[in-house]
Amino acid sequence: MTGPRLSYAGFHMFYQRLQRISVAGFSFWRRVWARGSDWIRDHPSLAAWFFPSRREEADARYRSFNDRYFSSFFEQERMLADRPRMDFYHTAVTRHVQPGDRVIDLGTGTGILAAFAARQGAAKVYAIDHSQIIEQAKTLAAHNAIENVEFVAVHSKEFSLEEKVDVILHEQMGDCLFDEAMVANVTDLRDRLLKPGGLIVPSCFDFYCEPIQVRNDRVVPFIWELNVHGVDYSCLMNERPLEADYYRFVSSDLGIVSHFLGEPEPLLSVDLHTLDEATMPRDLRFTRTVTKAGRLDGLAIYFVARVDDDLSLSSDPMDPGRAPHWGFRILRSEQTYFEVGDKIDVCLSVDHWPELDTWHWCHVKRRCRSGAPDARPVPLR
Repeated sequence: MTGPRLSYAGFHMFYQRLQRISVAGFSFWRRVWARGSDWIRDHPSLAAWFFPSRREEADARYRSFNDRYFSSFFEQERMLADRPRMDFYHTAVTRHVQPGDRVIDLGTGTGILAAFAARQGAAKVYAIDHSQIIEQAKTLAAHNAIENVEFVAVHSKEFSLEEKVDVILHEQMGDCLFDEAMVANVTDLRDRLLKPGGLIVPSCFDFYCEPIQVRNDRVVPFIWELNVHGVDYSCLMNERPLEADYYRFVSSDLGIVSHFLGEPEPLLSVDLHTLDEATMPRDLRFTRTVTKAGRLDGLAIYFVARVDDDLSLSSDPMDPGRAPHWGFRILRSEQTYFEVGDKIDVCLSVDHWPELDTWHWCHVKRRCRSGAPDARPVPLR
C-alpha cells in the first residue's frame, strides 16, 4: 500500500509544479497581450485590424443592456403608467396615422403604439423589438384582438421590406435624449424604408443643458467641498475619482431642483426627418445671463419632444406636467455662486452622443461689472 501512496504523492507534487508553471506562463502572456493591446489601440490604423471600434463596442454593450433592461416588466410598467407619455403618443397616433397606412413601430415593447396604429385603421404595422418582451407583445395583441400587426424579433438595422412605409413610430428617447441610439436607429429606417414625404412620429426635439441650483436640503457637494462640523475634506481634492458616472446622476424628483440660474433655451433643436448623425455638433458653447441669483450645482439635461404646435412632451425638471418615468440628468459641478447679471460660459464636449461616458463639460464665471473671467474654468469632466 505504501508504493501507490508515494506514487500518488509524487504525481500530485508534479501536477502542482506544472500548474504553477502554467499559471506563471499564462500570466506572463496575458500581461504581454494587455500591454500590446493598449499600444495597438493607441494606433488607430493598426487597431482596425485587431479590434472592433470603440463605437462598435459601445453599440454592442448597449444592445446587450437594452435586451435585458426592456425585457423587465417593471420598466414596461413605468412607461405604461406614465400618463403624460401615453396621452402624448395616443394623441399623436390618432392625428397622424391614417386608415390604410403602412407603419413601423420601432422598439415596440409591449406593442402599445402598434395597437394604437392598428386601431386607427393601419393596413399593416411592423412591430420591431430585439428584446424578449416581444413575446408578451404577441400575447397582448391576441388577447386584445389587435389585427394587422406583424411582430418581428430583430434589431431594426437588420430589418428590411420590399415596400416602404408611410409612418415610423418610435419612443427611442433616453434621459439625455440621444443616449438610446435614437438618431442612428431612426435615421437608418428613414433612409431605407420610409416613403418620400412619409412621417416620423415624433420627429422634432429640443435638447436643454441648463445651469441649476439644487435645493439646499437636497444638495450633495463633491467630497472635497465638504466641511462637516469642523472636519475639512479639502485635502481630497487631488484624489478625484476617475469613474465618469461619478460626475453625473439622474433623478425624476420634481423637488430636487430649486431653480434655473438663467432663462432656459434649447441648446440643440433637431428634426429626424432631415437630421444627419454625422453632422451633429461635438463641441457646444453657450452663455447664460443669470436672472436668479444662486449657487451653480450642475447642469440639468432634459428634452422636449414636439409633434404639433399644441402637442409636446417634456422631461423638464421644473415642469409639474413632465413625463415622470424619464429622469433628468444632472452633470455635477463644483459649487460656484452667481449674482443677477453675471454670465455663465458653458462648454459641452461630446465624442459620441449615445455614450454618456464621452460627454465632458466645464463652466466659467464672468462678473456682471467687468465681464472678465472671475474664476478658473472648472475642468472638463
